[in-house]
Amino acid sequence: MKISVVVHNNECGHHLGVPPARYVSSELMEHAVESEENRMDDGASRNDQQLAPGATSQRSGKERRRWSRQSNSQQNDNPPPPPALIPLVFSTESFAPHEQFAAWQALNSPLADLTLPDGVKAEDGFAASHIAWNLGGMLVVQQRAAPHSYHRSATKLRSSLVDHWMVVLRRAGRAWTEVGGRVAEGQAGAVEIRSLGQAYRGRMLESDCLTLYLPRDLFADSTAILDANNNRILSLNLAGLLVSHVDSVEARLKAFSKEDLPGVVNATRDMVLACVASSEERMAAASKHGTVAPMERARRFIRANLHTTAITPDMLCRELGISRTHLYQLFEPSGGVVHYIQKQRLLAAHAVLSDPSDRRLIAEIANAFGFASAADFSRSFSREFGYSPKQARSAPPPHRLMKESGQAEAEAPSFERWLRALGS
Repeated sequence: MKISVVVHNNECGHHLGVPPARYVSSELMEHAVESEENRMDDGASRNDQQLAPGATSQRSGKERRRWSRQSNSQQNDNPPPPPALIPLVFSTESFAPHEQFAAWQALNSPLADLTLPDGVKAEDGFAASHIAWNLGGMLVVQQRAAPHSYHRSATKLRSSLVDHWMVVLRRAGRAWTEVGGRVAEGQAGAVEIRSLGQAYRGRMLESDCLTLYLPRDLFADSTAILDANNNRILSLNLAGLLVSHVDSVEARLKAFSKEDLPGVVNATRDMVLACVASSEERMAAASKHGTVAPMERARRFIRANLHTTAITPDMLCRELGISRTHLYQLFEPSGGVVHYIQKQRLLAAHAVLSDPSDRRLIAEIANAFGFASAADFSRSFSREFGYSPKQARSAPPPHRLMKESGQAEAEAPSFERWLRALGS
């Protein structure tokens, strides 16, 4: 079979003996090219013969290749960027059997209080593993654990300010979780959506899960959608879509570069929203965007400025670009803007008092969060929580048996630090 080609370069066509813009057969083209190469080689040979004695010709033999290939060293000048993720690996196997459950409790203490099933003794051991990956805007946790119960109580909410979303992909086992009187049953193949901003309790059989921790701010424009789906089990088809996406992310965790991570987080966020909300719900949320967005922006501004003594309604109005009337309407469900600000200050102060590594005086903490005096802080704190700042500080700290790294505790990353820093 003859393949015809066209030569558009008049000068090149003239050199090769081919009329410009004429179609010729591949056989004729090859013959013309070979003739031209022979002519150039003959000319080079004649030049070589005229060289001075002892000189070396720079050309030997025929050179058919017009462009040299890149060497391996040139191809490796721009190697792929190194992997960005180093996981925190935790296993109870590194502890004596009687210490294993206490270590698992300590690892999970920022999230919930854990207990063993009736009739099971801690001395018998507790098999569990936990591998966490920090993508900056999202944590991915691969976890296996023996049966136990969990409770994120109101007290736990006060001592831990994290209000992230959990997306649990249960690969084996079963769990029952209650939020506000409604129980959701998760089983193998199911996907569970849960907020750390609300209290919950439940129990699980021996399970294998992958859990995503996504900061609330990541869904600032879709807060109402997620809140309406708290403690929801996705339908089989929707769960399958999300599982497929997360499986692909999990398979690449060791290969992601730093530049990849924002795109991975955003793609996961979009997939979660696509599976959680119907198109009608997303349209309704979009229509309410003008109301939801200012509230989320206000919440973020307040959280970021809790150490500022003068967060006033006027300051918030200027920051959000809204009127006082609109501001009061936004915070009416929360008891008013002033009440909301003070409650956030008290919650943050409670978290500091619950942190055994922070030994500042109570008066210093009160001043840091904008209270006029330690006495004023103590009265407000007791009224809000039903006990004094001193009692909050004297509560027994959680176990600190975790062995996630060989680094010094003050320097080593930890799952708790990752949770606190997520989204900040």
